[in-house]
Amino acid sequence: MAKVFLENVCKVYPGGVRAVDRTNLEIQDREFVVLVGPSGCGKSTMLRMIAGLEEVTSGNIYIDNRRVNDVPPKDRDIAMVFQNYALYPHMTVYKNMAFGLMLRKYPKKEIDQRVREAAQILGITDEQLQRKPKALSGGQRQRVAVGRAIVRKPKAFLFDEPLSNLDAKMRVQMRAEISKLHSRLNSTMVYVTHDQVEAMTMGDRIVVMKDGVIQQVDEPITLYDNPKNMFVAGFIGSPPMNFFKGRLEQRQAALWFIEQADGSNNHDRFAVRIPEDKTKRLGGHIGRAIVLGVRAEDFDDKHSPSFGQADQIIPAKVEVVEPMGAEVYLHLTTVHHNFVARVNSHVTAEIGQRLEMAFDTSKCHFFDALTEQAVA
Repeated sequence: MAKVFLENVCKVYPGGVRAVDRTNLEIQDREFVVLVGPSGCGKSTMLRMIAGLEEVTSGNIYIDNRRVNDVPPKDRDIAMVFQNYALYPHMTVYKNMAFGLMLRKYPKKEIDQRVREAAQILGITDEQLQRKPKALSGGQRQRVAVGRAIVRKPKAFLFDEPLSNLDAKMRVQMRAEISKLHSRLNSTMVYVTHDQVEAMTMGDRIVVMKDGVIQQVDEPITLYDNPKNMFVAGFIGSPPMNFFKGRLEQRQAALWFIEQADGSNNHDRFAVRIPEDKTKRLGGHIGRAIVLGVRAEDFDDKHSPSFGQADQIIPAKVEVVEPMGAEVYLHLTTVHHNFVARVNSHVTAEIGQRLEMAFDTSKCHFFDALTEQAVA
């Protein structure tokens, strides 16, 4: 297995398009790291540079403490699983999995042993080994693509959005299987996805990217509870974090967040008293534009049977009700902002109804409105 290290890596395409910008990232031996971000953020380009399928414009890439910038993909001792499976349609499943080993002139006995071991790990039957890819479902084809990587016994596995072509139920099943595979193989894995749910459920650490720049690298729970900026806060979480623009004002002995009014309408603005543990960090932002962030699950209807601890109220009007089974998503508006609350299914709400949405300020986040960086 191997450590993967990127040192000041840049990728600039013709025309000056900077896909990856001065990236430094260290992936530990046997770690499962997920690169996540919106389409075009540079995550797949970074993966392809590690694989050797894209040239590095500047900087260095190391695999197992060996600089690999000029090393061909076949000599980097990595295996890549692609989004479209990349299986040979005229070959059987067995031959698809064995082909890479056959090219490297492995003994037939060892090839057979490795293929059947991988098939057993992935639940590929003897009968399926004799089929061709067109006779398999999407999930089965993805297993074959993963099996082809496993038989290589590489230093690192690279996954480029491998589940994006599968239906929702199969994606859930396959991401659990890939996570179990990581535990079983105890190998280094780098996984690219635009799905933040995949990232949160699979990664030891998550790398959040935007416009070719790493925004934050952390364990999933740290990323969720302590986002470094508004982009990370809004990208990680489903539904995404709600943002309310406003200003900080000192009123007697307390610090308050005052909702920003749209245009000249200053009526019906809500105010939130800042908890003492955040006051010190926000003291330097008095009178400045600030953004209040509240997760959807931290809201509750003040009059709901499930109402718990909360110290602030936002009056709001219900615009949309989305029943989700055990939960209900309420799309609400204040006079100046739209937001989403994820509440217990026992909360009854109708479109047009006015509710008092309560939340606990100790769970709030505050961001500088200009830099979008977290300040408390």
